[in-house]
Amino acid sequence: MSHAVLQDFSLPEPLGANCPILPQVSLAELTSFRVGGPAQWFVAPRTLEEFQASWQWAKQADLTVTVLGAGSNLLISDRGLAGLVISTKNLRYLHFDPQTGQMTAGAGRTLPKLAFQSAKRGWSGLEWAVGIPGTVGGAVVMNAGAHGGCTADYLLSVQVLEADGTITELTPTQLNYGYRSSNLQASPRLVLQATFQLQPGFEPEQVRLTTQSHLDHRLTTQPYHLPSCGSVFRNPLPQAAGQLIEQTGLKGYQIGGAQVANQHANFILNCGGATATDIFQLIHHVQQQVADRWSVLLKPEVKMLGEFCLG
Repeated sequence: MSHAVLQDFSLPEPLGANCPILPQVSLAELTSFRVGGPAQWFVAPRTLEEFQASWQWAKQADLTVTVLGAGSNLLISDRGLAGLVISTKNLRYLHFDPQTGQMTAGAGRTLPKLAFQSAKRGWSGLEWAVGIPGTVGGAVVMNAGAHGGCTADYLLSVQVLEADGTITELTPTQLNYGYRSSNLQASPRLVLQATFQLQPGFEPEQVRLTTQSHLDHRLTTQPYHLPSCGSVFRNPLPQAAGQLIEQTGLKGYQIGGAQVANQHANFILNCGGATATDIFQLIHHVQQQVADRWSVLLKPEVKMLGEFCLG
């Protein structure tokens, strides 16, 4: 693959050999669905300064910017994404402050690893996060949660890159958190890092066992043997999306290589060779069938990026 960069624009420091901007990079392997087309331009900065410089480069080139974390809650179009895709996979730094019980992590740090690293220190608070196959950045944006806990319960502050390129710090109150939602979802602000308030001083083995039990429960009740995005739809509280889909008789229903999981109906699986269009059409079919049967419109929890059509 060529490491050429757009020739019409000089790269601001520190971009260059250590942080190349690459053309036409496939995004399929960077999403948990394992589908999706290429990024027009792609970069994976390792520092906040490189992240800022990448964003500035895109603005100079008049390109849209998309931030990609673990890709666990995304469906990217088969046509790919225009503009610059900034991957946070290398923003994985981590700092524990034993004096305050605060933990700061880069946006690309994965939640399962973070949960076990906290448990190893005897710090309680993130046991619920161990089964969520996402990153800190995605968790902050989506208010990810499980087992009775969620991001908003433990988040102390978050650093974001503003639309003008400056970095600011926000509190949970400013993010207007709701069930699997925040105002970051409709905002140009980009998450760089987050600080969580945890509870140190526990016996590490005790926290580890609780964390492991949450992971075991998730692995035995949800299908992680094939590519998926986790839960596809938000629960229309007080009802559960999975139960509505199951009672509609859609378990096992398949379009192309995409299938409603038999183990958990709120999962859609890539059974091999699925396209993003297959998955998109299956999501729409499930929505339509559930609405016809129960008069409930299921809202996707998965974020769809790029151009889709039902065709």
